Amino acid sequence: MNTEYNGNKSWKEILKGAGFIKQFLIPVIILLLLVYFYSRFLIFIEAREGFRFTDPLLSFFSPFDLTWIIFILLYSSLVWGIFFLIKTPAKLIEALRVYTIMIAFRILAMYLLPLEPPVTMIPLQDPFIEFFGTGQLLTKDLFFSGHTATMFILFLTAKAKRERILFLIVTIVIAALVVIQHVHYTIDVIAAFFFTYCSYSIVKKLEFYSRKV
Repeated sequence: MNTEYNGNKSWKEILKGAGFIKQFLIPVIILLLLVYFYSRFLIFIEAREGFRFTDPLLSFFSPFDLTWIIFILLYSSLVWGIFFLIKTPAKLIEALRVYTIMIAFRILAMYLLPLEPPVTMIPLQDPFIEFFGTGQLLTKDLFFSGHTATMFILFLTAKAKRERILFLIVTIVIAALVVIQHVHYTIDVIAAFFFTYCSYSIVKKLEFYSRKV
């Protein structure tokens, strides 16, 4: 039986253990490399011509600018989520792995399904993404919703019931807000739940098999 993976290990035990590089350092390096590629990929996506379609739900109402509400909800939840995840190394590592696979899925999905933003879109200006990423306003990173997917990861990987309920509520609220602002098509948001859960399931299966080896 593999004793390297242990969900109850503390940071002190992980840092001293022989599996530190395999369990934590390599996943972080892979994530950083993927995020760098992702930032370059978004420039390609923004310059590529896609197609636009009529979303029946968006046709029912005019958009509202909810940028700062989305921004505050997302980043305050991320800070809170990281605060709780960092207390349990295995859950933090799990969240990083899920996020890595989700980003890979998102790159593939956007490449295969190039979309133009809704005509009525009010762009979501995210200062962190613009500063650390491409440096430009992004409008074509549509399928699937990254904001919704990121919040759903926090829900899936949270340990305590109270945090899980809170993150689920915030996930649903942010999913609704990006649709209300016409930042995303409805299908972008729905697909985010599917692809994120698939990413989570892949990580859980890998964790299961790592215990058996």
